[in-house]
Amino acid sequence: MRLTRRIAIGTGLAAALPLAGHAAQPLAGRQAPSFFRSKIGDFEVTAINDGLAQRPLDGFIKNAPIEEVRKVLGDAFMAQDKITIPFTSVVVNTGSKLILLDSGNGDLGAPTTGSWMANFRAAGFDPDKVDAVLISHFHGDHINGTRLKDGKAVFPNAEIMVSAPEWDFWMDDGKMAQAPEGMKPAFQNVRRVFAPMAKDVKRFDWGKEIVSGITAVAAPGHTPGHTVFAVQSGNARFLMMSDLTNNTAVFVRKPDWQAIVDMDGEVARQSRHRMLDLAASEKMQVAFYHAPFPATGHILRDGAGAYQLVPALWQPLG
Repeated sequence: MRLTRRIAIGTGLAAALPLAGHAAQPLAGRQAPSFFRSKIGDFEVTAINDGLAQRPLDGFIKNAPIEEVRKVLGDAFMAQDKITIPFTSVVVNTGSKLILLDSGNGDLGAPTTGSWMANFRAAGFDPDKVDAVLISHFHGDHINGTRLKDGKAVFPNAEIMVSAPEWDFWMDDGKMAQAPEGMKPAFQNVRRVFAPMAKDVKRFDWGKEIVSGITAVAAPGHTPGHTVFAVQSGNARFLMMSDLTNNTAVFVRKPDWQAIVDMDGEVARQSRHRMLDLAASEKMQVAFYHAPFPATGHILRDGAGAYQLVPALWQPLG
């Protein structure tokens, strides 16, 4: 039912309706700084937003009719003619170390991205004080914030840490030569970012604690070395899902669907089920790189083989 002045008068709500007049100030035209903090044991985890991008919906889901995809998007109050992909990385402050989980688009993303550094600084952080950058995988929206297009290294004092399988795939000249033409720019971008510091990049193995309190968890499929990060402080646990989903409204509700951006859709599907089931079973707080900001919450089972993301509530940190 539409609330009109006639209805409002009849229900005594007329005084609450806006009156004609002039705006007190011009429209802002932009969002407030986008960061969100959670307490994980003794650690503080901060989500840092980097805007969003949109791409055509047609062909994005490889194994579902587009009409069904549109319905899922519509049920989530999202546009049904395109897929919206937000970007949110995570900063883990252990009290003694400042750790980044992925670095955003830098200055090479879509025009609706590029707010990461402003939001990072608004949250009180200094790029010179970052101790380590842990990279989930080598797609540009996760690594370009590490090195800008002019070649500048953004975190000069940080150790850069990547999974060994991811490094071995993308830095293999033979694989680059054999790749389809559409993939070659991704290989070239990886070399642009990492070649100047290749000797200093630390490669980690899955299943190991790579910095104090953070363990690398195997979640391949999206890329060969795609990694999820498990953060633990005391009894509190947090799971950074990285690109396990490319849009939570779609892939958490429909985890069997496969995205065109997943290099091995079936392996990605298996990883997605495994990680979502772990988070639901263990009641871990999770974060996604491609979820509506603040991109964190908990996973709830929602019927056979389906899940939903229950957004985290604001919480005091003291």
